[in-house]
Amino acid sequence: MEPLNIVLVEPEIPQNTGNIARTCACLGARLHLVEPMGFRLTDRNIKRAGCDYWDKVEIIRWPCAEAFFEAHAQDELHLFTGSAERLYSDVSYGEGSYLVFGRESRGLDREYLERFQDSCVRIPMRRDLRSLNVSNAVAIGAYEAMRQTSFQGLT
Repeated sequence: MEPLNIVLVEPEIPQNTGNIARTCACLGARLHLVEPMGFRLTDRNIKRAGCDYWDKVEIIRWPCAEAFFEAHAQDELHLFTGSAERLYSDVSYGEGSYLVFGRESRGLDREYLERFQDSCVRIPMRRDLRSLNVSNAVAIGAYEAMRQTSFQGLT
């Protein structure tokens, strides 16, 4: 089975990335980190993120968003954004799909949301609030994708 792929485009907060890495480890998902990041993956930052699961996660680093999107434009992408019409729970997630999340401060660039508009999904929430924490959003999306594939490989 092809693993689920979690993509963080320009993550800014090491603690969020640590939490997401832990979720990826528990699910057997790959973690794609797209530069530039707001921190360095040093031992200090990894420890600060409180995650002792880093060695259990396959991490793929990308030099920039354009490099990632060029390489995966033909793959099954699901871009998570508060501006999408379609709910994350209303789409089908296939084996090896890519769940793409933007930076904490402003999400994904408009350019990619427009380019992949048919692949955009949102998590419902109250209108008067800005967003969920990205690590919570990843967990919601990842577990829905795993549910749809019958939690294959998990106990």
